[in-house]
Amino acid sequence: METRKVQVTGGSTYTVSLPKNWATDNEVSAGSIVEFHSEEDFLLLSPKDEEERTQGTLDVSGLTEETELTRAVMTMYVSGFDIIELEASRITAAQRRVIRDATQGLVGLEVIEETGERVVLQDLLDSSELSVHNAITRMRLVSLTMSADAVTALVENDADLAQDVMERDDDVDRLWYMVSRVFRTVLRDPTTATEIGFPRETVFDYQSGARQLERIADHANKIAGIASEVGSVPKEEAAALRELQEIAISVPETAMDALLSEDPDEAVELANEARGRIDEVDRKAREVDNLILEFDDPQRAQRLGLVVDSLTRTADYGSNIAESALQKAAPKPS
Repeated sequence: METRKVQVTGGSTYTVSLPKNWATDNEVSAGSIVEFHSEEDFLLLSPKDEEERTQGTLDVSGLTEETELTRAVMTMYVSGFDIIELEASRITAAQRRVIRDATQGLVGLEVIEETGERVVLQDLLDSSELSVHNAITRMRLVSLTMSADAVTALVENDADLAQDVMERDDDVDRLWYMVSRVFRTVLRDPTTATEIGFPRETVFDYQSGARQLERIADHANKIAGIASEVGSVPKEEAAALRELQEIAISVPETAMDALLSEDPDEAVELANEARGRIDEVDRKAREVDNLILEFDDPQRAQRLGLVVDSLTRTADYGSNIAESALQKAAPKPS
């Protein structure tokens, strides 16, 4: 670490010199433009990049499996590349279809160039246009609604609603990848936090909460899949499952209120309220488990046991969100 003494020039202007090694390494010289970003008691300095577009290249020659290629595109996107070049000696028609499908599942990413040897993708959104707050609020609405609708589809034997729940999982995934991209960009370039309007610690807390919401959506998707397999559910068991779902979903609902609250005292109260409901969820889950074990059909009982497990996990993920809310509300070291 180097130190510099602040001096006054012209009677009112504070000046400080830049370390020569840093300036040389970052190609800063006389006439260069640098940017200052204020973050509480920190002042971040960075060279002005006229291009401001990060570019990454990936050889996809060996990625013939759909899952591998899809994951590769998503990894490049989440890593923060603005321009993604996918290259091979020859990109097959099947690979192009996978790339286009993967691109459609990511916010702001578009195919801008295609040749026989490469496909170029570009993120068309600026960081300042990406609202992490709006994304996580939307994730909350969709994922928690998915959970309620999945149980409704199960107990009412509604195949159309179950299918609708499974399709909504893609919306949550798109938002999750976007939040992850912003988070990694802020880690790599702290000045981005100024552009999106949140401190880096808040972005981390929101990313942690978004991860839990994505998992809640996955379990709602799982319940919807089970709904199409078990057929009708007896009234007593259906009522018990609905009650368990309502108690379980109240944990992430209250925890999200805590995470998004700007009042630290309110956030702490709500987070502790959410965590305090976990014991009630566990008690109710044991009751439902005992009830469904009385079924004459062991296979159906086993499938409904998986539903109970998914609902208790939903509550656990809500408890994790509450932990993030408590960290966000905690006093910061001075």
